Amino acid sequence: MQVSLVTGGNGGLGLAVARALLGADAQNRVWLGVRSNRELAERLCAESEGRCRCVDLEVTERESWAKAVALVESVDGRVDVLVNNAGAAEDGLLATMPVASWDRVLAVNLDGVFHGCQAVLPGMIARRFGRIVNMASLSALLAPPGQANYAAAKAGVVGLTHALAKEVARLGITVNAVCPGYVETEALAHLSPERRQAALLTVPMRRFGRPEEVAAVVRFLAGVEAGYVTGAELKVDGGIL
Repeated sequence: MQVSLVTGGNGGLGLAVARALLGADAQNRVWLGVRSNRELAERLCAESEGRCRCVDLEVTERESWAKAVALVESVDGRVDVLVNNAGAAEDGLLATMPVASWDRVLAVNLDGVFHGCQAVLPGMIARRFGRIVNMASLSALLAPPGQANYAAAKAGVVGLTHALAKEVARLGITVNAVCPGYVETEALAHLSPERRQAALLTVPMRRFGRPEEVAAVVRFLAGVEAGYVTGAELKVDGGIL
């Protein structure tokens, strides 16, 4: 049995990851870190026969992380797997980007990963086992124009992943990053038909990814079989890069 905490638990990708982790073992338990919007997360919890629960979590706040991890540990005894999936984007050209947009995107995408890792590491170190999977992005490796804040944050996640993986490698803890390309989630729903078509033409497979395909990679990295995989960034992008 593994106990997992997945942030961004009400989004399409977070829910797909939760389902994949629940499906990996009939005894697995998953906690969905959510903010005010939790309808879809609560629906999954209702369907999971008590193996999935929601926990209030604002990833940019250290105190919120401390409370969330304490609750999970009080109920299930530990956090074996942390999936840092919460994310935010506010695209715009750097020359005219509001400072607030830069700060918000860095706070959610990078600071949130830092706070989350610090919150779960004491328990993982004590047990000498843990799996941390950080959701980065293809933008970290192939930064597009108009995403200076998002690309910088996700590149930071990749760098954090590399450094932390080395720090805890001898303690039975693995730390990896997943870099999705275009995936059919709420993020793509906002694209105009013209922008969708333009994006599609950049994908050699000529289709967008499915959340379940990204979730399958997370499930592997979270499992015991991936015990020798650490410090990696795995692209799930249909061959763009």
